[in-house]
Amino acid sequence: MFRLCSAALAALVSLVIISVVPVGSAFGQAHSDRVRAANNDTVSVISGGIGGTYIRIAADLQAELDEVDDLRILPIVGKGSVKNIEDLLYLRGVDIAIVQSDVLTYLRNKKVYGDIQQRVNYITKLYNEELHLVARRNITDIRQLRGKKVNYGGKGSGTYMTSETVFNALGIKVTPSSHGYEDALEKVRTGEIDAMVYVAGKPASIFTSVKKDDGLHIVPVPYTAKLQQSYLPAKLSSKDYGTLVDANNPVDTIAVGAVMAVFNWKPKTGRYYRVKRFIESFFSQFDEFQKAPRHQKWREVNLAAELPGWRRYSVAKNWLAANQAKVATTEPTQQQRKLFEAFQAYLASQGRTVALSQADQKILFNKFIQWNEAVSKAN
Repeated sequence: MFRLCSAALAALVSLVIISVVPVGSAFGQAHSDRVRAANNDTVSVISGGIGGTYIRIAADLQAELDEVDDLRILPIVGKGSVKNIEDLLYLRGVDIAIVQSDVLTYLRNKKVYGDIQQRVNYITKLYNEELHLVARRNITDIRQLRGKKVNYGGKGSGTYMTSETVFNALGIKVTPSSHGYEDALEKVRTGEIDAMVYVAGKPASIFTSVKKDDGLHIVPVPYTAKLQQSYLPAKLSSKDYGTLVDANNPVDTIAVGAVMAVFNWKPKTGRYYRVKRFIESFFSQFDEFQKAPRHQKWREVNLAAELPGWRRYSVAKNWLAANQAKVATTEPTQQQRKLFEAFQAYLASQGRTVALSQADQKILFNKFIQWNEAVSKAN
């Protein structure tokens, strides 16, 4: 009896196996197809920390571009510009990175990734973020921080990178620390550290807790020749920070651009086609990003703006060339042309035209225009 039952059971198991195999194979193929489609249609954007502007920009990309051309946009919380570039180079699935524009100069100086400019390109420059150098009121000149404790923020963060670049360029050796920004602000208050650096679009909400009797203020950062390649001049006013800036004396500082970076994928690869679909959808839908409720920083973006020290990704470059009428251009107005002629005359009167090429003059003039516009807005 037991043998009969065993034989019957064996036959039944065989029947079940025979019946399941075709179904399992079909299921396995369907599963593989869905995995392939999900990965082919998903573009991951690594950005910044919770509460920052970068993650808001990535979330806006998701809100506008999800399901456009069957795309899915996946925002990722990042750990700063240097780490974001590393993830763009080596972390599987990261397609786009939002970083500060000075990151390539920083990495080239560090000689970390070889010819980084060949491997990492940009899609578009985004907006500018200002450098805030906060100290007690007895510090009135950045040079007074030589040998003192200055908080740069977390290692690998954009603020840390910019702090190191700026202080090195100015020849000011300090003792850097890596406290969180809220902790650093409190340590400046108590005198445990002498100053802190924070790079963010003004007005930065971290400083809303500062009271007048805290004895803190924003220290000017000079726009020297060594900073002109990677940064723009900027001003911070009492309209931005009532307790940190004197009402009658706006503070000079520098600004760094936020950049949408991409790995230089070659044509006829899967990642190339995925990024191509993203860029073309993003550029085509760009007008929607400048409307509410999208972040107000989108209104500062000019897709056609050139970015010194970076190479435009081929797909973005080709789209802009084919759609010049649809994007803002960098051609100067008649008023700007007249101002540029006066600017050249001034350089000649100072004996500067020999030292500056025509291209360098235009770069310096464009920075002057941006600075002039920033001053006008501040006042």
